[in-house]
Amino acid sequence: MNDGIVCLSDTRTNAGLDNISTYRKMFTFEDPGERIIVIMTAGSLSVTQTTIARLREAIDDPEATGETSLMLAPTMLKVAELVGNMLATVRAQVDEKLSAMQGASASMIVAGQRRGGAMRLFLIYPEGNFIEATEDTPFLQIGEHKYGKPILDRVVKLTTSLADAQKAVLLSMDSTLRSNLSVGMPLDLCVIERDACQVTARRRIEAGDPQFRAMSEAWSTALREGFSRIVI
Repeated sequence: MNDGIVCLSDTRTNAGLDNISTYRKMFTFEDPGERIIVIMTAGSLSVTQTTIARLREAIDDPEATGETSLMLAPTMLKVAELVGNMLATVRAQVDEKLSAMQGASASMIVAGQRRGGAMRLFLIYPEGNFIEATEDTPFLQIGEHKYGKPILDRVVKLTTSLADAQKAVLLSMDSTLRSNLSVGMPLDLCVIERDACQVTARRRIEAGDPQFRAMSEAWSTALREGFSRIVI
């Protein structure tokens, strides 16, 4: 949005109906006041964890440059290229090891801003190529996104306030939680205000969170009441 970026992820990872685990899918790289990068992941855990680990390793390398480190890259576009290249490399290596099985796949969202630059939001595909959020489509989704997409399509615009954007993404996730068992609590939410170049609000929403539950129930009530008023 014009005022900043809102990021939300769940933490459920499935390896079959009887093997459900909780892993963080949101990662922040921050130099407060200078640069903030948030990466969210979906897909093969082996691919996403290895990709994030190697990106962190590149940052810590004493010989790191703007061509190798997220924290030294000159633009957010270069950040997206670094993440895309690393994701594609890791995916190819994992695919090679799993050649006798179905290949591993993963995707990522990269959001952030560097001091003096514009806020930018990218979706990184498994092959390493990417697209950017635009004025016409100011949000991006990965993973099980179809159930929560309608409310974002109807509500989110560049002029949407950060408070309303948080409400929209949480209700979007609530719709997904209700319709797909592969998505689950807890949720990680972060807000990046324009030009702050740091996370300005961060929250973990656990199962049973009273505020989230009340919002979910209010939304369900509003939908039922709206449905009952429609005449055909």
